[in-house]
Amino acid sequence: LFASISNAWLSGQWDIHQMSHPLPTTLITLALALKIGLAPLHTWMPEVLQGLDLTTGLILSTWQKLAPFCLLLQVQPANATLLLVLGTTSTLVGGWGGLNQTQLRKILAYSSIAHLGWMILVLQFSPSLTFLTLLVYFIMTFSLFISFKISNATNINTLATSWAKAPALTSIIPLILLSLGGLPPLTGFLPKWLILQELTKQDLAPLATVAALSALL
Repeated sequence: LFASISNAWLSGQWDIHQMSHPLPTTLITLALALKIGLAPLHTWMPEVLQGLDLTTGLILSTWQKLAPFCLLLQVQPANATLLLVLGTTSTLVGGWGGLNQTQLRKILAYSSIAHLGWMILVLQFSPSLTFLTLLVYFIMTFSLFISFKISNATNINTLATSWAKAPALTSIIPLILLSLGGLPPLTGFLPKWLILQELTKQDLAPLATVAALSALL
């Protein structure tokens, strides 16, 4: 709200496509980054997701990302450096954050931060690629949350004992997790591969390397 009002004040335009002044553009980018939980504005995300049940957590991880993303896609030209910084920080924070966790919802929150980082990295170069990544992320997250809901798992120890209850489901979960981590030849690798290719085309090979290494975590 503050960004749109200051934009109207500075440029006399209320239209999102007419955001030409750098101040409101930066403000709205940061506001939307806070809304979808991009690092370094991510601190609310793991805690909130941890406190929700799996169904509500699923809605927060998928459906709630659509509106801010639509706005981010429309705010062009956004501050290019800001988007790259937000994207890189998110991939790193998402990778590091999930390391010492035993709570599944917190791990999924950090996974969400990392994936959104990848999307933001490529947003200004290829919006269609961002959309593809978002779609693949939605499908994988949806299947993971539903699997956890069926096996009633909220931490890693519960997953370890779920083999006796639902063997078929328990054998699928590692595949979904590896796909979410971006391991070839699974689906989750496709968007990451295309994003790395796009970043190297844009002469951002160091950034692509950092993103790829953060995905290993």
